Amino acid sequence: MALLDDHRLLVTGVLTDDSLAFAIARRALEEGAAVALSSFGRGMSLTRRTARKLAEVGEVGEVIELDVTDPAQVRAAAVTLEGRFGRLDGLVHAIGYAPPSCLGSGMFVAPFEDVATALHASTYSLAALVGALRPLLARSSAPGGASVVALDFDGSRAYPQYDWMGVAKAALESLGRYLAREVGPDRVRVNMLAAGPLRSIAAKSIPGFSLFEDTWADRAPLGWDVNDTSVVGDAAVALLSPLLRATTGAILHVDGGAHAMG
Repeated sequence: MALLDDHRLLVTGVLTDDSLAFAIARRALEEGAAVALSSFGRGMSLTRRTARKLAEVGEVGEVIELDVTDPAQVRAAAVTLEGRFGRLDGLVHAIGYAPPSCLGSGMFVAPFEDVATALHASTYSLAALVGALRPLLARSSAPGGASVVALDFDGSRAYPQYDWMGVAKAALESLGRYLAREVGPDRVRVNMLAAGPLRSIAAKSIPGFSLFEDTWADRAPLGWDVNDTSVVGDAAVALLSPLLRATTGAILHVDGGAHAMG
């Protein structure tokens, strides 16, 4: 029996096949899940193209239009998912965005409007999605209930160039704990997956990403391969599966152990 047999999942953030969300969606399909993808705007054509690659593994259906900063689209996505699946056993939040002024310029350049945009898209969106999808998640028939997994990047430290996105990730970690507390009685668990730096489409938006690449493997006791997104896919499947059905409000570090080193 596969780990995610009869699981129905929404995976956000799939753009290209080098995205972390793609690695998660692919592994979830391999483990027997039915997967829905979402995208919006100019990203829709990219996601639809990438969905055809995932169709080699399993059925993903029509890509759902979902701009997480638009309450109407969030509500409409919930209706679409109810019609397609009837329930949700898992949600993968792989969404993050910050205007250019929020990355690589220090903490005193970005105006509040840009910071607010970053927090809305990268942090508040998790609460918006979980809130809208809560009735579907509460109907999960999976052992241990439904699982929400949000992609994170260690928010306990200040990293070069990461600036306001680092603040948004730290807020995301705190939000995850509060959501875990609130939706736990519905048998919904909420966890963060803090991955090390990987060469994805999101990494290309970070100025000086090579600073992470050049030092991470040296700091990580297990070493680190910036091209291996499969480690994130495997870890996400474990969080989505009943194997970790008693774990919520946690941060799972998938970074070779670098976060624990001095």
